[in-house]
Amino acid sequence: MNKVCFVIPSLQAGGMERVMSELCYYFVGKPNIEIHLILYSRNREIFYKIPDEIIVHKPKFKFNNKNRLFSTLRTISFLRNKIKDINPDSILSFGEYWNNFVLLALFGLKYPIFVSDRSQPDKSLGVIHDKLRNWLYPRATGIIAQTHKAKDIYYSFYYHPNISVIGNPIREISRDENQIDRKNIVLSVGRLIKSKHHDTLIRLFAQINKQDWKLVIVGYDHLKQKNMVRLKKLIKDLGVEDRVILAGKQRQIERFYLQSKIFAFTSSSEGFPNVIGEAMSSGIPVVSFDCVAGPSDMIEDGINGFLAPLFDYDQFREKLSLLMDNESLREQMGKNAEESIRKYAPDIIGERYYKFILNRHKRREKIDANNLKQPA
Repeated sequence: MNKVCFVIPSLQAGGMERVMSELCYYFVGKPNIEIHLILYSRNREIFYKIPDEIIVHKPKFKFNNKNRLFSTLRTISFLRNKIKDINPDSILSFGEYWNNFVLLALFGLKYPIFVSDRSQPDKSLGVIHDKLRNWLYPRATGIIAQTHKAKDIYYSFYYHPNISVIGNPIREISRDENQIDRKNIVLSVGRLIKSKHHDTLIRLFAQINKQDWKLVIVGYDHLKQKNMVRLKKLIKDLGVEDRVILAGKQRQIERFYLQSKIFAFTSSSEGFPNVIGEAMSSGIPVVSFDCVAGPSDMIEDGINGFLAPLFDYDQFREKLSLLMDNESLREQMGKNAEESIRKYAPDIIGERYYKFILNRHKRREKIDANNLKQPA
């Protein structure tokens, strides 16, 4: 029986959390494997469904932010002791800030640890975290990069010999073609944080000024930025309250994809945006800024969507307007998008994760088996 331990701060609504939940479903379907999930941040919410077979571990104490140092040390102790109790064959950790925490907590233990950042690969996390990454990441068993660009950047930073490029699993947005009632909706999905630039998208949509179209933004306030209030004020100031909808946090996101005709993405910092893949899987074209990593791995400019240079507002507005005006172009690009995104199907991506993080263990098993066959 192989034991695999997934380590992530929480399973709240977010891109890396969705990926982890997808991996949970794939791994429990494999024979002779036991999956453990450790949630260890202040917010240990489970927003995404996970299989009943997953063994979930959480600290029994609450993280007291008023006594942050003590709570942090308790969490480190919890992680270290829990991993010793589980005794896994492999550990997978997600989160650019959090991977440092996990590697520190498990420092000196002989378990294989695989880490993956889930953000813009050249993003600085601050002097302390950057120095910690430069020291700790080379000590990981392996690093998972979401794009080839990310792999090049990580290698230049850490010179790690075991970096694998594995994109995110993109779930199929199932639908009945006879029941789809697409409306003139431009959709955007993402947490309401500044790097997503929802304010820019609202302004560009207002400038296009097509009265028969709506912009729907699905997402919730995050990182204590309180952008919902700011965006509501912007919508009111621009006089587009009847055409721009802030839909907030939604569990049934599929219906938004299936009601929309275009997906718009103005983020400037990404690792591998799941929402672009999900929009493509639902059969709609995407207009996106070509930020450092992610969108260009999925979007082939002019074929299954459009890539605008980062912060080239004129080109973004032009491409968005073109799709709003051209139904046949939307439909052809939507078909191309749906076909091209299938290479990121959950079973394909799940198998690549499975082979990468258990390959070392499998090699050891093979060696042990061969040794048993040797004559005395």
